[in-house]
Amino acid sequence: MATSATSDQLLVIIDPLARHTDGESVRIAKDVLSAGAAAKVCLPDGPEEFARALGRRGSRRPVVIGDDRALVRAVELLHRHRELAGCALSVVPVGSAGLARSLGVPGGPVASARAVLEGVSRQLDLLVDDSDGVVLGSLGIPPASVPAEPVGVGARPWLRTLVRTLAARPARLRVEVDGVTVIDLDRPVESVSVTPGVRGVAEVEIRPVSLGAESSPVRSCGRTVTVTGEDFHYRADAETSGPVRRRTWRVAEGAWGLVVPAP
Repeated sequence: MATSATSDQLLVIIDPLARHTDGESVRIAKDVLSAGAAAKVCLPDGPEEFARALGRRGSRRPVVIGDDRALVRAVELLHRHRELAGCALSVVPVGSAGLARSLGVPGGPVASARAVLEGVSRQLDLLVDDSDGVVLGSLGIPPASVPAEPVGVGARPWLRTLVRTLAARPARLRVEVDGVTVIDLDRPVESVSVTPGVRGVAEVEIRPVSLGAESSPVRSCGRTVTVTGEDFHYRADAETSGPVRRRTWRVAEGAWGLVVPAP
């Protein structure tokens, strides 16, 4: 469902990484937004100032200029403060933005800024885990790539090698969808992917380890997905997390609004 993004009062939060990586695109987007609406521009220096600016937006419609990580950060902050349902969020992608584009946001600072001004808010489903983390686009177990900087240890080569090894070897996991076991620990898997589908249902695809002939993917869908087993890492949108031994994700139907071009 799409509704008009009505507020002409904008709070434009420019992620610091975007300013450093592509200042020209940031400038263009800021000029387009300022010419078309009453825009208050914030230049946070880090995550704390980013959160503070978003929390003090008042009646202004928030616009994030930044990459996919900045978009996910904004959604997560709004979710944790229980302010997501009543907020139409906009993003102008600068930097890595495959997630934003997959959700319908146009590429390029001019096209995406015009979508902020002229677009509509489309309600999207969200995956929420049992630690209150969110997934906007896709979840992968094990992660498809190694994090550039593993959490808490900088870029130590030995840990990067460990994570890469864990991502490559088969995993023994129990995957339950709506309480029903889809695959159990006795059947090793190469990967598990979960994506928000439509109307409050998550789509699950499991690729078992092939023995001889290639195994067909196991597919299921439901409102809750629980993964249990040996320590595993997972990649949710732009972030790699773990290790954990159990995690449950539930679908929050129509939980957030993203401004996209009008049909």
